[in-house]
Amino acid sequence: MPTGSGVRDIMPHLREALEGSGSAWLPIPTTDRREARRLSDALSPAEPIDDEVALVVTTSGTTGVPKGAMLSASALRASGTATHDRLGGPGSWLLALPTHHIAGIQVLLRSILAGTEPTVLDVSGGFLPEALAGAISGMRGERRYTALVPTQLIKILDAPAAAAALAQLDGVLVGGAATPLPVYERARDAGITVVRTYGMSETCGGCVYDGVPLNGTKVRVEDGRVVLGGAMIASGYRNQPDHPAFAEPGWFRTEDAGTFDDGVLRITGRLDEAIATGGLLVLPQVVEAVLITHPAISEVVVLGLPDERLGQRVAAAVVPAAGATPSLAELRDHVMAALDSTAAPRELALLDEIPLRGPGKPDRVKLREYLLADSTP
Repeated sequence: MPTGSGVRDIMPHLREALEGSGSAWLPIPTTDRREARRLSDALSPAEPIDDEVALVVTTSGTTGVPKGAMLSASALRASGTATHDRLGGPGSWLLALPTHHIAGIQVLLRSILAGTEPTVLDVSGGFLPEALAGAISGMRGERRYTALVPTQLIKILDAPAAAAALAQLDGVLVGGAATPLPVYERARDAGITVVRTYGMSETCGGCVYDGVPLNGTKVRVEDGRVVLGGAMIASGYRNQPDHPAFAEPGWFRTEDAGTFDDGVLRITGRLDEAIATGGLLVLPQVVEAVLITHPAISEVVVLGLPDERLGQRVAAAVVPAAGATPSLAELRDHVMAALDSTAAPRELALLDEIPLRGPGKPDRVKLREYLLADSTP
């Protein structure tokens, strides 16, 4: 899956996938040979596969054996159609994401569904907000859309010309990771039509927008765990056919904790990232939601580190706001004003940027390694 102008070379293959004709495809990056080999070795592209499968899209995890969600043409069409229905109709799309992840692939598939030509922003050398205005000015059609991850939106908001250009679009899907409330509010104040999305490779990308399920999406919560169903659900994992997440046909058991009240889904954290500290469980995302409201913080990731006394201790990796140097004591006080003292961080690391994995998710593995190395005597 190339970037830049080379994207047009793979459009015929994606069109076949959307039609349910031809071979199934495994999207892999052309710019990362190690990752391409890792995915190919794990997902066996030369072996037989069910005729219904159109794409095998990997999850964004970086540890262990990668999982490949098997997506049918009907699931991809259901997802794209539901997206256009929610946004107000088909339109032209701007691609500003890597094309081997589901979010970037979906921009191209939605373009095919809409009968429009995607506008491509080359991000092979990184995302540059300065290039956004020119790309948006070249988009055609009555309705114009794009999809971003929160870190891109943050960079755009710090570049006035890019923010003004983004505000011209009819919809800006933001997903891949949770969008901090202050970032969402800044974007809204700048006139940007942000749509916060929730979904994953196993659901053909976003299937819940601004907390409300798309047409055809079913949601339930079991013992605090979010379970998703509907026409856009994958048929399982390519290399893990008996995975318990797909034990119930037509449903996918996520690792997300949440609530679903009055038709609105609220994600409260990741069950597999919960911090066991002092005999209690702390969800990092709950602490992050409090910390990001501190004026000295631009970005924050909370994670657990091994602790002889507590089992794990809460640590915070922070990108400070311009000109600010937050202290551990003031951040602890800030958290304890809203949450139990157990949730207050006991360790603080100030960083220039948060390392990312996949389509814009914080790389907690790298952060944990960095914090552990930094705290070693």
